Amino acid sequence: MKEADLRRIFSSKIKYYRGLKGWSQVKLAERIDISTNFLADIETGKSWVSSLTLVKLANSFGIEVHELFRPEDTMPADEIKETVKSLMTDFSISFEHSLGQISQKYLD
Repeated sequence: MKEADLRRIFSSKIKYYRGLKGWSQVKLAERIDISTNFLADIETGKSWVSSLTLVKLANSFGIEVHELFRPEDTMPADEIKETVKSLMTDFSISFEHSLGQISQKYLD
């Protein structure tokens, strides 16, 4: 795993757990005693955290530190949505093509 992958996983987990709690960046930053700008940089992968901030983050979410680095078991929701849209389009095109072939063979 590359550092960029680790940062991507970490930043997405911070956003994910913050969303689960329904917290804004301001609220989370206040809870763990960092600036909102620093939290935004963490969430975009521009900044890294100290071990103390890492522990504060995990504690604020009620999880173990390692959960902040565990890769997703599933695709993110936006990727799922795009995949489903693509599959629907592909299916629609294939279905229309198949119906056209059947129509030519049996109805013409």
